[in-house]
Amino acid sequence: MNKIALVACLVFGAMIACVSCNKESNYAGLEDISFTNYPKVDGSTSARALNQMVACKILGARYEWVLGLSEEWRIDAKDIFPKNFENFLIERIQSSQTHGAFINLLEGNADIIITHRTISPDEAEFAELVGVTLIETPIASDAFVFVVHPNNPVKSLTIDEIQKIYTGEITNWSEVGGNDAAINAYSRPRNSGSEEVFRTLLMDGLEPDDFLNELEINSMHEVFHAIENDVNSICYTFRNYAEVIARRSDIPKIAINGIYSDDKTIENRTYPFVSAMYVAIRSDLDPNSMAYKLYEWLRSDKAKSTFIECGFLPK
Repeated sequence: MNKIALVACLVFGAMIACVSCNKESNYAGLEDISFTNYPKVDGSTSARALNQMVACKILGARYEWVLGLSEEWRIDAKDIFPKNFENFLIERIQSSQTHGAFINLLEGNADIIITHRTISPDEAEFAELVGVTLIETPIASDAFVFVVHPNNPVKSLTIDEIQKIYTGEITNWSEVGGNDAAINAYSRPRNSGSEEVFRTLLMDGLEPDDFLNELEINSMHEVFHAIENDVNSICYTFRNYAEVIARRSDIPKIAINGIYSDDKTIENRTYPFVSAMYVAIRSDLDPNSMAYKLYEWLRSDKAKSTFIECGFLPK
């Protein structure tokens, strides 16, 4: 090769390199996404860390787990983001709790949401009012679990026993092999993620007793405060939240029908209350939009390793 040809090749190679440098990086299989065009993402409290990790993976930011002020573990990006995007994970990745996330999606204040459940009856009524329909797709698996005080001798309950505790038919722990003490069954507010899953997955049309209104817990991390301060308590949450976000290994998760929730019993569906994480978008979302491309990425095999790293299991 003569010198002129060699120089021409080097120049052409440099041009290609420059074009590659200017093109948005593709770290996790989603091309042309950037800090500027990243969709408006919202979700449940239990999905906050997952949404943050997804953003870091796709945008190529280094991150670590840190303990937040609310006693919940979250993702903290270690790279210095571009100018004007220093607060990206706080501003672009919202966590309005489950009901708030659905309302934001329906009102157009969010492009995509991740939650532990599908749309509730109240939200579906609002969706009909504003003329919006949703596409909801399961993307990962989790377990719906019940937690009790560490000193509670009861290690397992049947589905029937839990139903009767929450309908008020069983009121004393001695009725299910425990101490002679009144059961304090805590609940979550209507339209919260765990409450709607509790009613759908466990109660099967049964109506919880009115006494639950007196023992209602407003946020997920408060569940563990209520349990640790009440030896006769019981409440519910999600396995991933308990183990990855709250990290309360000191608060035991009881077995259901003698089966504990773990990776194996969730994967083979022998644990009775396997739940799902869902991604939801509006049905009129432009298929060419970055939000739709993120939706497709979340439901693809490319996202599985991120779900696993965040403590979820493949669907």
